[in-house]
Amino acid sequence: MRIDLNGKSALVTGSSQGIGLAIARGLAACGASVVLTGRDQDKLARAAETVEGEVRTIAGDITTVSGHSDLVAAVPEVDVLVNNLGIFGSADPLQISDDEWRRYFETNVLTAVRLTRHYLPGMTAKGWGRVQYVSSDSAVVTPAEMIHYGVSKTALLGVHRGFAKAAAGTGVTVNSVLAGPTHTGGVEDFVRELVGDGPWEEAQREFMTKHRPQSLLRRFIEPEEVANMVCYLASPLASATTGAAVRVDGGYVDAIVP
Repeated sequence: MRIDLNGKSALVTGSSQGIGLAIARGLAACGASVVLTGRDQDKLARAAETVEGEVRTIAGDITTVSGHSDLVAAVPEVDVLVNNLGIFGSADPLQISDDEWRRYFETNVLTAVRLTRHYLPGMTAKGWGRVQYVSSDSAVVTPAEMIHYGVSKTALLGVHRGFAKAAAGTGVTVNSVLAGPTHTGGVEDFVRELVGDGPWEEAQREFMTKHRPQSLLRRFIEPEEVANMVCYLASPLASATTGAAVRVDGGYVDAIVP
């Protein structure tokens, strides 16, 4: 099978690093013109240099009304929307404030809702489009050390299913990708918060043993492995997959169905 996205445009939020940047690279490699977003223009510029293909960058904080407005003004329509932007971190469940809960929902959920609300009508009018949400295994297996993150990712599953119904019969698909424990710079910092310093291979092994023992992969997933699934779902090859939560979790979620 060959994934061909020539002539398609794609917007990937939170794409100056990590999973988002890997997704942008993958989509560009398949022929799509890609827009990277993030708050730091210099960081975005460096990220864009690693993308082989047609790429542009838009800097701004899209969790704000003005940042959202600037983005959709610069990019009025797209064929593929990948809602990747998200924050995470460990916290004592009993110490998470209302403001922190709101910050997680504003960033991880409502930003994606606003962008979907803007771009989905244009896709349905054309009769083709792809909307995706990068969710997490934490949406299904809520981690005790970051329930605010897990619950925000659970909310995305309801969001994608609802918007998939709104797009029913239009040629537009809406899906979530459940990413398992993935090796990014931010995750390295998170792992070291829980297991301490030391060589990465040892820290990774200790974290997986103590905190993610259900993983069948027994290692962290690489961002490119998540990107591969996103690229497939963005392609015409995935035309019959919609309203789905597709797992790239290394077998972490202990279930025989998604």
